[in-house]
Amino acid sequence: MPKVKIYMTDWCGYCHSAKRFLDRSGVTYETVNIEHDEDAAEFVMNVNGGNRTVPTIEIEGKGVYTNPSRQQLSELLNLI
Repeated sequence: MPKVKIYMTDWCGYCHSAKRFLDRSGVTYETVNIEHDEDAAEFVMNVNGGNRTVPTIEIEGKGVYTNPSRQQLSELLNLI
């Protein structure tokens, strides 16, 4: 399984939904709160055209995805 990193905020419902999906799917991941990590916020802004859009999910060897659907995550992580 590739390493997965979720850039998120505490208040983001889409972030919590993505985490629940990954938890139910048995995927191990790291979370990074961009409100507490300025370098992470800068990374998110760089990959999202200057926006702090979350969840931004980095999947080792696959790329970085902004608010991917469950279907897209399933395909990227070979869950289906």
